[in-house]
Amino acid sequence: MADEEKKIIIDEDWKREAQREKEKIAAQEAEEKKKEAAEGPKRGPRGLPRGDLPGLISMLTTQALFALGLIQVKGEEDREPDLELARYNIDMLEAVEQKTKGNLTPEEQELLKNTLSDLRMGYVSITNQLASQQ
Repeated sequence: MADEEKKIIIDEDWKREAQREKEKIAAQEAEEKKKEAAEGPKRGPRGLPRGDLPGLISMLTTQALFALGLIQVKGEEDREPDLELARYNIDMLEAVEQKTKGNLTPEEQELLKNTLSDLRMGYVSITNQLASQQ
């Protein structure tokens, strides 16, 4: 019984962490929009945003969260987590971290470090949750 309660707490803790990460990304996007408004649009010839590191981190993070089942597509049925795909996206972020070491701004470095930490914790939490169901 105590183990079940603990797992629920861990799951709720992870959900709060995931929500904090979403809010952090939203705040960063809002800050970038303010900068863009002051500097002018940063869009390519087809209207797509210019590629940058925070965008890449956000894209890989979204894919990992989706694979872990923490983000759902509205109107679709719940899916089982795809741990292999989640691990792949986390590994891609780790590769970005290794290959850019020493070349990031402090903000980019902090974003990458925190994102990886949150994703790793989520991965372990979901893995433990699935193992306990078997």
